[in-house]
Amino acid sequence: MRVGYARVSTPDQKLDLQLDALRDAGCERVFTDEASGAKADRPGLAEALAFVRSGDALVVWRLDRFGRSLKDLVGRVDELREAGVGFRSLTEGVDTTSPTGKLVFHVFGALAEFERDLIRERTMAGLASARARGRKGGRPRAMDEEKVRVASRLMKDPEVSVAEVCRAVGVSSATLYRYVAPDGTVRQGLT
Repeated sequence: MRVGYARVSTPDQKLDLQLDALRDAGCERVFTDEASGAKADRPGLAEALAFVRSGDALVVWRLDRFGRSLKDLVGRVDELREAGVGFRSLTEGVDTTSPTGKLVFHVFGALAEFERDLIRERTMAGLASARARGRKGGRPRAMDEEKVRVASRLMKDPEVSVAEVCRAVGVSSATLYRYVAPDGTVRQGLT
């Protein structure tokens, strides 16, 4: 059985083109979503994946309708393969039910892995370069040493409320408590 999946990103977009193409491709059942591809929560896709059985083929109009990224696409198609379900993309002509389609998809997978390795390599080189210049990677601290000292002194004063301490140092109470205990002692390793 061919099962179709169609998605548009916004309510003002129409599914008609995709639905027509999926029906022309012989899809007996079509599931749809109206959600950004960046969203992991797509109920129509979840239904389609739960519906397909071994021997079926999941058909999409274009690859970007199915996966959020190349990595996501490769992972989803691998899950389908493990379940015995084929995958077809009409626009790109990918069909994992054929030997040529499988080869093309393996090339996509290799490219996705290559891309991840390049990103990791560039990130590590950038961090090493920054360390060589005396900079540390990561997010800047919400509270520097001076703010921690001020907050610690204020927290020890029973006349000053937590809200006043937060306003004085410009942080939320959650951030304040990450650096300074309710009794005013500075948390270990944060000075």
